Parts: sequence; structure tokens; C-alpha cells
Amino acid sequence: MKVLVADKFESSGIAGLEDAGCEVIYQPDLEEDALTDAIRASSADVLVVRSTRVTTPMLDAGRLSLIVRAGAGYNTIDVAGASTRGIYVSNCPGKNAIAVAELALALMLALDRRVPDNVAELRAGKWNKKEYSKAQGLFGKTLGLLGVGNIGQEVIRRAAGMGLHVVVWSRRFAGQHRLMSDRETRELGLEEAARQVRLEIAPTPGDVAARADIVSIHLALGPETKGLVNAALLARMKPGAFLINTARGEIIDHAALSAAVREKGLRVGLDVFDNEPATPTGDFRSDLIGLPNVYGTHHIGASTAQAQEAIAAETVRIVRSYKETGRVPNVVNLARRTPATHMLVVRHRDRPGVLAHVFDLLREADLNVQETENIVFEGAQAAVARINLDGAPASMLCDRIKGGNADVLDLQVVQL
Repeated sequence: MKVLVADKFESSGIAGLEDAGCEVIYQPDLEEDALTDAIRASSADVLVVRSTRVTTPMLDAGRLSLIVRAGAGYNTIDVAGASTRGIYVSNCPGKNAIAVAELALALMLALDRRVPDNVAELRAGKWNKKEYSKAQGLFGKTLGLLGVGNIGQEVIRRAAGMGLHVVVWSRRFAGQHRLMSDRETRELGLEEAARQVRLEIAPTPGDVAARADIVSIHLALGPETKGLVNAALLARMKPGAFLINTARGEIIDHAALSAAVREKGLRVGLDVFDNEPATPTGDFRSDLIGLPNVYGTHHIGASTAQAQEAIAAETVRIVRSYKETGRVPNVVNLARRTPATHMLVVRHRDRPGVLAHVFDLLREADLNVQETENIVFEGAQAAVARINLDGAPASMLCDRIKGGNADVLDLQVVQL
């Protein structure tokens, strides 16, 4: 199996892929037309990327069957295009969660103590203890989280140790206003945090904004979250409150945020932007970053050595599983529900031609097979095939299947 790695990747990951028996082509500086050409020339089965965009021409250039995003998000990949071409898209969720959580907390502390401004004045030869002694402190403040996935959970664990109260909104709790239950804290691995602080659920993102001294965003980007942090939500935030975004830049309406910084004195820490350069280095301009009390970093949330080693190991696990079993962990583009309406359950002797007989008759009846699974019993004398269809097989068709091959032992139709 050929694996084309088209972004910077840990040496441990390269070694792991080679140990799995893969031929690794490591070209970390590829992008756009050069990447398209490399996919075509290499005939790679698997493409591994981090921030590099994967476009339609790349999907059509070669024989890719799997794309691995060596990170959590996958908005830089043409997932819809991959789906129409039968190409798996997989990612590495949760492996950078601690790194991103650490940066979110670092931005909160930097805003409170104005660390970048302290450093800038000291480097300019100025001593201004009087000005920079005016920090409020974070202990006892209320931290509001939008999103309680892997990263949000890691933020909660650290926030509890700092004495921050926590109020959260998540789509899984939408519309609810209550304390998080013991069962929920166990499922999320937050029992220790719940013993230290109250974990409150708010019914809407706006309610989190109204309650919190600090709002931190940990949501995936999608149609329902793009522009979620808009003028209406920002209007509900307390004057002087903190807003942290280490998720995706497009979740925030940056024009509305600029106005809120000016009018309400919001203090903002951003690791992501809606107009980031497409390359690792380049020119960047943002009117928002030029405002007082707005600090920015270079989309580095996941960029710690620890996180990258964990992501490399997960990438190796994904590729190894695909190579050895045909199964792909963490697939993001499989249908949650197929158009199947009926299941045909065929109990049969485990002999050549039985399933070919079944599929030939299904094709004649213009019934499309959506999914199929064949379970073989011990001794390999008999098996059961479960075949999901996009329509109901007629009784006459079932009779033909049963009567047309002596190795078909029984037949059952189940409505899904």
C-alpha cells in the first residue's frame, strides 16, 4: 500500500507506517497543482494531510481510496467530493485536545495579566508596574463553554483546578437548563471536576454569553455553527468579558466582534481567523488584531510535540487497520442511514455461487444492495447473509431465490 504524506509529519509516524508494510512517499511541501501531480505520479492509495487543502482535481488525479486528516477538523478536505467517489475520509479526533485546551487557558491568563503588553513594554525599555498590576484574577469567575467535546472536556478539567465555575452549552443538551447529572459527568469523564465545581447546562449559546465572565468556543465548523457568535450573542456578553476562540474562525462574525470590542470593551484571545493564509507562512492582515485587548496566535492550538506524536500514532493506527482489515477507524463520510428500507436475511450453506445467485436475481428485480454482511458459522459449513435493500423484495422473487439454489436454506424479509 502506497501512502503519500503531503504535510509535515512526525518521524515516528513515518517509521510506524513503514513498519506496517506501507511504501511511504514523504513530500511535506506539496500543495495545489504540485500535490495533484504527485497523487497522479505516485498512484498512492492513501493521502495524509494536516492543513493542506484537498480539492476535486486531487480526488480525480489518481487512485486514492483513503484520505487521513492528521488532526481533528476536516474542513480543508472536499468531503462531499470524496464521498461521491467512494473515498474514505478519516481524522484523529481528541488527540490534540489537551494541547488546544492548554492554549485556551493560556489565552485567558494572558488577557487577565496582559502578558503580551507587559513583554512589549519591557522590550521597549519601559517599566510600568503601576499599570500592569491591575489584573482581576480568574479564581471564582464563571467560564462559559460553547461545545463540550474532547477539547471542551479538557478545558473543564483544568478550569476546575483553577477555581472557575463552569456553564456549558452543547447541541446534545440544547434547550436544557440544569446541573449536569452524575451519569453525564461519568460518561464525559468529568467526575473529579464535578466534585470541585458546579457544572451547569445553559439552554442556548446566548444564555452562556449572558452568564459568563469568559466565553470559550469549542465547536466544530458546520452550517449550524458558522457565524454562531454574532452581534446578538455578543450583545449579551458582560462589558469587559473575555472571548476565546481556538476552534474555527468562521464561527465568529468578526465585524460584529470588532464592534463589540470597541463598544463593550470585550477582551479577546484568538488562535483562529476567518481569513487565514492557505500556507504555513505568509502575509496576514486583520483589523481586529490591531485593536487594544485583542491577542492573537498563529493557529497553533494543536501544535505541541505531545499532540503531534499522538496524532502520528493515531494516523498509523488508521492506515494499519485499513491495510490489514479493510476497516477505517474514525470515518467521517459514511452515511448515518442508507436509503435501505428492507433487509433480506439469507441462511445458506457456505459454498461458491450462493450469494452470486442471490445478487443476480436482485439485479434482475432492479433492487439495489445498500449494505451486506455475511456471517460464517464455526466449521465454515453454513452462513447467514444480511442484505439491506432499497425496496421490498416481492414474494415471487423470494421464491425464485429459495427455489433456484439448493444451498439456500431459509429466507426472511425484515422491514427496516
